[in-house]
This record gives sequence, structure tokens and C-alpha cells, in this order.
Amino acid sequence: MSKVIIIGSGLGGLTCGYILQKNGYDVTVLEQGTQIGGCLQCFTRQGSKFETGMHFIGSCAEGQTMNMVMRYFGLDDIALSPLDTAAYDVVSLAGERFSFANGKEHFIDTMSSYFPQERDNLVKYMNIIDRIAAASTLKSLTSGNRDLNANTEYQSRSINEVLDSLFRDEQLKSVLVGNLPLYSAERDKTPFSHHAYIMDFYNQSAYRVVGGSDVIADSLTRSIEDMGGQVLTRKKVVKIDCDDSHAIGVITLDETYYEADYVISTVHPNRMLEMLDTKLIRPAFRSRIQSIPNTSACFGVYVKFKDNAMPYMNSNFYGYDNDTPWGCEHYTSSDWAKGYLYMHMCHEEHPQWTKSGVILSYMNLDDVTQWLGTSIGHRGSDYEAFKKEKAEILMGKVAKSFPHFLSAVDTYFTSTPLTYIDYTGTEGGSMYGVAKDINLGPAGRVPYRTKIPNLLLAGQNVNSHGMMGVIVGTIVTCSELVSAETIHRQMIEKGIII
Repeated sequence: MSKVIIIGSGLGGLTCGYILQKNGYDVTVLEQGTQIGGCLQCFTRQGSKFETGMHFIGSCAEGQTMNMVMRYFGLDDIALSPLDTAAYDVVSLAGERFSFANGKEHFIDTMSSYFPQERDNLVKYMNIIDRIAAASTLKSLTSGNRDLNANTEYQSRSINEVLDSLFRDEQLKSVLVGNLPLYSAERDKTPFSHHAYIMDFYNQSAYRVVGGSDVIADSLTRSIEDMGGQVLTRKKVVKIDCDDSHAIGVITLDETYYEADYVISTVHPNRMLEMLDTKLIRPAFRSRIQSIPNTSACFGVYVKFKDNAMPYMNSNFYGYDNDTPWGCEHYTSSDWAKGYLYMHMCHEEHPQWTKSGVILSYMNLDDVTQWLGTSIGHRGSDYEAFKKEKAEILMGKVAKSFPHFLSAVDTYFTSTPLTYIDYTGTEGGSMYGVAKDINLGPAGRVPYRTKIPNLLLAGQNVNSHGMMGVIVGTIVTCSELVSAETIHRQMIEKGIII
């Protein structure tokens, strides 16, 4: 039985582990921290639970893509709570609110109620999104019917360029990118295809995971272990050991050696390169990977509400001071934060009141570089004062849209880009790893294969972030060891046809 060592226990590592253990490999997943899950991790403070990364998921209704994928991974028992189908996302531009409705026709009708003169163009927009989504790797796992022209065209055109070609109304263009914090889009850089995948994923349906997304990580871990694999925590990999042609094992910080026939790294590619001291990886490859830009980092406020004080908000709220979501990652000390994403946690099915919520806004690593190299809980009073100031700014902005917000707050906790570095190892604390940039072409992409033939990459940096993006990357990576036809056949055997 071939041994596979997987570095990282995020969604990419655990889904790779599930597929490979299911198909006869001997899998060991190594996690550097004390808690599995990567961006699926949650934490509890004073009795309230908070999400750290996977705040909501899409396409989970019966017969939809993620519903089928979850069934394949044995996740069909995970409790989900649907967001408001008439307003799963609410975008507020300079105080004016617009709702995103689930379903193609419902979305068009709702947006047309705000912008009646653009209805025909909204139909064209949604048809393009359908076309791009239908060309995805997952939806055409074995069919061979992918529309490669759609993929190529819209991977090389920016979001704003395509929207400019479709619509005349500037406000509508801004509304349609109102949820761009979900993928950290940048003007003239982020490909329209990236926007289309996100829009399709959530437009089909949108849900929160009841009790927190760490239940997904727990379920995948149990399945791997039930099939004979293992998931180990406090096992930070510090070296991928190679001979003259292959990776032959990994060494952890506690000096344990794990032999491997295959190694799959799901951590940020820069962290993976730090583990490699071999001539098999050429300097040009290192330089290219290290030069790829990363998505923006963020500042988070995790709010614990008083009992029965804050009604549960069954939507995600994107608030912007100005009339555009573009450029919020570029700010000064006087105009931060230009925008924010505000969400509630779902601690039970159909809650009347929420116990906790989160506010997220862009924050650059430069803002916290003076505390680089320090550890959590030991960054000093200046750092605590900095976080308090930023938290109060963000909560004040939320209170402008939700007048009873501040009176409902019991206490709050915060995170900065440094927190994200500590818990995920991502570069610069970036939210979603490497950035998609049409100007870089192939040079801006992280391959799932390396020059070391048995060292593969997976996770959010290889394909895309988010549950669907990571799982598509998982299937592509695992197809090197288990054919896509085999995975497809196993889905059919479970009554799943994507």
C-alpha cells in the first residue's frame, strides 16, 4: 500500500486524504497546529462560537453541485441553515441597499426592480455566468463537453472590463461586485471567470453551517480514520526529504520522520518551498512562485451579543462608505475602513436571536509589521490599543446601518493579519492565498504538479479558494493518483450524477 503524506489539515488536505484513503492509499495528514481544519476552524470565547474562514457555502440544495459533492464525502448529515432566498447578500452603497436573490430568474427580477432599463443586459450577464459555470472542471468531470472558449476568454478579461461591456449604469456595475470581499477582487486584475464561479455558486443557493464549519473538518477526519488513515495535530513539517529524483519522506519539528511514496502539500506554496532543500526545484521556479502577488489580508471583529438582544440576520451585509466597492484595499489611516462584511453565526437551526457575529474589513500587513515575529498574547499594550481603535471604528460603521447594534454588544474579540499568519501560515496574512491576475497569465498560477514527480500541491492556491474551489483542486490533484473516471464512477455508485 503506497504511503501518502499530506501537509495541512484544511479542506484541501482532508478531502485529498478522504479520496486517497478510500482508494487504497495509506494516508497520514500532518497538521502543525492543535486544531484541524485550516479555514474551517472555529473558536469559542465566553460561550460563543465564531467562524474564522468558511462563513457560508453555496449550491447545497437538493440536486445542486455542492449537495452532491458533500454526499460523496459523507457530509450529507451536516446541518445547514438556508440564507434568505430573497436577500442572501445585501449590498449597501453610500446608504442605499440592494438585495441578491437566489435563482437566475429571481436574481434578474430583483436587480431589474432597481435597474429596469438594464433588464436585457442582466439576462445576458446571467447567461454568461451560466456558460462559464458549465465549463468548470467539476461539472464536466468526465463528460468532455467543457466550453474551453468560455474558460479562456473570461480568464483573460477583468471583471470590470466585462461589466463595462454589458452595462451602462455605473451603480449597477458597483452593486454586482458588492460581494467582492468574498474573493478579494481588484480592478483591472481579477478575471471575470473568478467572479462568475462565485456568483453561480451562491446564486444557486446559500447556507450557513449550523454550529460552525469545523463540523465539516471533524466529519472528514472521522471518515479518514474509520477507513484506516490518520490525522495528526502538533506535527509541523519542517522538511520535505528528497533523494536525487523523488520526495522520500517528511520531517516534523519534533524530529519525527514519515516515509512517503507521495507527498501532497496543501499549505501556501511559499511555506512549501521553505521545506525544500533540493536541486530538483530550480531557482527560476522558486523565484516565480515567490513573486506571485497574494490577496489582501483582513482585520476581524468577533462580537458576542447579549442574550436575546440581536435578532438573527439571515443575510450577509456588505457596507461601503462610498458608491463603489472597488479599491477598499487602498486606504489611509484617516479613511480606513472604506467597506466591511458583517455576518451572524448560526448556532442552531432557524434561530430567532444570534449569539455572535463577525465584521471583516481589509487590512494590509504594513499596518502591523512592527509586531511581526511576536506571538499571540505577547504583542504588547500598543498592539492591544491598535486593535481596540480599529474595532471601535468598524463597530461604529456597522452601527450606522444597524442602530441597535452597539447596545446589543456584550463583548468582542479581534484578529489581524498576524493572527491569520499564525493560524494558517498564508503569505502576509492574505485571506485567500495567491491572487488571480489576468496580467500575469500562466506565470501567476500555482501548478498542482512540481518538478519532483511525487510531490503534488492542493488547497486554495492551486485552483481557487472556498469550498467549491478547493474541492475542484482536490479532484484535479487526486486524479494524478486516482483517475477522474474512478471518482466519477464512485459518485454514480452513490446515486450522484453531477
